[in-house]
Amino acid sequence: MQLYSYFRSSAAYRVRIALNLKGISYEYLGVHLLKDGGQQLSDSYRALNPAALVPTLIDGDVTIGQSLAIIEYLDETHPQPPLLPADPAGRARVRAIAQAIACDTHPLNNLRVLKYLKRTLQVSDDAKNEWYRHWVQLGLSAVESMLANSPATGRYCHGDTPTLADLCLVPQVYNARRFDCDLSAMPTLARIDAACRELPAFDLAEPDKQPDAE
Repeated sequence: MQLYSYFRSSAAYRVRIALNLKGISYEYLGVHLLKDGGQQLSDSYRALNPAALVPTLIDGDVTIGQSLAIIEYLDETHPQPPLLPADPAGRARVRAIAQAIACDTHPLNNLRVLKYLKRTLQVSDDAKNEWYRHWVQLGLSAVESMLANSPATGRYCHGDTPTLADLCLVPQVYNARRFDCDLSAMPTLARIDAACRELPAFDLAEPDKQPDAE
């Protein structure tokens, strides 16, 4: 199994956690999003992933280029430990938390959006960073409410074992701190993030511990 990844990519970070939790060995193939004008934009990489984004997972003759799809594929092909609850209501809740991060929050703040703000719209660094903080704090505030106000929340986002929701939460919190977002009003989120990062699978997936880290 091969994973095309970039050490700071939140989406790739999610997949690395899933692979670690399931004990799946894989070959790490770095795709630097800034060098050479963005290696993800090369013809050879676009042939694998037409969206020119990371991650991309290759498993034999299967190629998948969206992090949530990759994680659910891994969950179906390597069922233990499960990353989604057994009951329909639980699965829906976990997916709702995950998508609040992966679909509502992260896309507004990924690298290609920030580059467009800076290079095409020519906003200042301060304005770009304010954009980032605004959308991250708005999105994570909603997740905090989802977590704090539900009896289904346990040590982790859903109960006492990590799920797809935690795999999305931890990378987003990592990046929020990197951009100095104020998370002081999100104690539930911070508590769960800390609990996740105590686990080796999360720790080993951290950006600074990847082969291409700078």
